[in-house]
Amino acid sequence: MITPGQRMPIVIATRPVDFRRGHDGLAATVQNELGLDPHSGLTVVFRSKRGDRVKILVWDGTGLVLVYKRLDEGRFAWPAVQDGVMRLTRAQFEALFEGLDWRRVTPRRVRRPETAA
Repeated sequence: MITPGQRMPIVIATRPVDFRRGHDGLAATVQNELGLDPHSGLTVVFRSKRGDRVKILVWDGTGLVLVYKRLDEGRFAWPAVQDGVMRLTRAQFEALFEGLDWRRVTPRRVRRPETAA
């Protein structure tokens, strides 16, 4: 699978989109409706109305990559439907893509070790 970059943001477009849209239509949605740059390396996750399908749009530096996944059973866990986007950590994104409840993945802050005396 093509994975998003470590440093680039990953966002969910919280409102379902028409899944007949392809690369250009989704890139236009990112730019015109979400106010983001689809060519910045940003990873945008789109949801279907039924919630069992996901499209992921990523700019890899040479072109737009579109990943499509449909779960055989069940639905993806989604945030409440509203306008705008919601940011995900890489771990949350990976859980979402696997069909797991990404809301149970909580980011941990690792404290810097103190120097030994």
